[in-house]
Amino acid sequence: MAIDPDQPTPQPSFRMRLSRRGLSAVAGLGMLAAAGALVTFTPADHGAGLMSGTSALAAETTAPPAVAMPSFADLVERLKPTVVSVYVDAEIGNVAQLPGRGRQGEEFQGQNPFGPGSPFEFFFRQFGNGQGMPAQKVRAQGSGFFISADGYVLTNNHVVDHAKNVQIKTTEGKTLDAKVVGTDAKTDLAVLKVSSSGSFPFVKFATHAPRVGDWVLAMGNPFGLGGTVTAGIVSASGRDIGSGPYDDYLQIDAPVNKGNSGGPTFNTQGEVIGVNTAIYSPSGGSIGIAFDIPADTAKTVADELRSKGSVARGWIGVMVQPVTADIADSLGLKDAQGALIDDVQQSGPAAQAGLKSGDLVLAVGDDEIKDARELARKIASVAPGKQLILKVKRDGKEQAITVTTAAFPDDQAKVANQDRREPGGNPSDAKLGLYLAPASEVEGAGSQGVVVVNVDPSGAAADKGLQQGDIILDAGGKAVSKPSDVNAAISEARKAGKHSILMRVRGGEATRYVALPIA
Repeated sequence: MAIDPDQPTPQPSFRMRLSRRGLSAVAGLGMLAAAGALVTFTPADHGAGLMSGTSALAAETTAPPAVAMPSFADLVERLKPTVVSVYVDAEIGNVAQLPGRGRQGEEFQGQNPFGPGSPFEFFFRQFGNGQGMPAQKVRAQGSGFFISADGYVLTNNHVVDHAKNVQIKTTEGKTLDAKVVGTDAKTDLAVLKVSSSGSFPFVKFATHAPRVGDWVLAMGNPFGLGGTVTAGIVSASGRDIGSGPYDDYLQIDAPVNKGNSGGPTFNTQGEVIGVNTAIYSPSGGSIGIAFDIPADTAKTVADELRSKGSVARGWIGVMVQPVTADIADSLGLKDAQGALIDDVQQSGPAAQAGLKSGDLVLAVGDDEIKDARELARKIASVAPGKQLILKVKRDGKEQAITVTTAAFPDDQAKVANQDRREPGGNPSDAKLGLYLAPASEVEGAGSQGVVVVNVDPSGAAADKGLQQGDIILDAGGKAVSKPSDVNAAISEARKAGKHSILMRVRGGEATRYVALPIA
């Protein structure tokens, strides 16, 4: 891959999905460098003065007995019959409707006349060839594995997305028709059921999470080759690759490629520790960084898809964000830990339980919450209608609040876009670089808060991402309705010796907390 030294190097894509749809997967460009180190070992010289030249030579040239490399042959022979290749006939309307556009990083070969990275690539993916292409039939392929003796198969949702017909092929070469039983886009999992009756060899899910450094085997159907086995180790755990709200991936270095999607990764006991889902790649091929859905998530979702065809998740109606060091300082916290509630949906379970914006969730039951992502996963793992006791810090005091979960709604209420007209006036605070106006005086902004009518690009507010049209709802824990309220809150925070002030800001379709430096 040629790299122009005069051009900035784009960041590689974290989310190239591994299925192959008769087309090439598109990954971001990047460059991977490797460096080696030369290490020289010398024999110990204790008693060197008493050693003859011949003895010294013998000491230097004697090598320890050779240690055999581990062989996985017996394990592979036992496990391979549980793994299948998945083939899908899909019908796609146009490029803008491609399965996983943006999320999976995949494109259909031959439709895009511009290479990856071309300035026209986005236009083509968004609008197709401009001629209103008719529906097209494509052939996709991926991997899967039997999870029960009666023929249920687990794979990735993006492998069977838009499927019209599905077939699986066993390692013995048998081709069997299958149907999609259920899918879950949020975890990218799907369950199939073969149409033929019979008893099939199936896998066992691991009951304990693997340790970083454990040996693993990945199996699947890369590039349509089928029956392929690769080995490596667990490289990391708890990875967030930005693919969804419940990201908690295992990272492995066993080589996996396009077509490995939905295939299993085994430990040395023959248990499934994860489902191959995505790779990090500058070229489209394996560079030793792959991501697996952990076994506990895969098993839970698979069980629900088999029994119900869908996954019911708990929901309490809050938006949360991580606690940064700045936010922790503004709240008077020693550690940046927990999940900060920045918005509570009206009439939702959280609002009915008395939760408020600005509450810091520290634990759910006896389980501490490290960050916002962990809280989202924890609540989603609880069935609707269950009670949860949340340990919350509010105004410096801890309290327990009981919330009853509800079913996750299909459509969330959208926050109206705010007016973004050009303003004038003086900055509310010279260092922050904010120009403010009461929301009631700005058309379309509503009646609550203070509108950011302009932002000094060199000010601290711009550095923290505040934009023209954002609405500041409260500052320093107090509701604001005019610019002087914001100035008063800033002055009060400075007098209290704080280095930053916490503001609750609504912008676009979300409400969030922003800690602005004021020292």
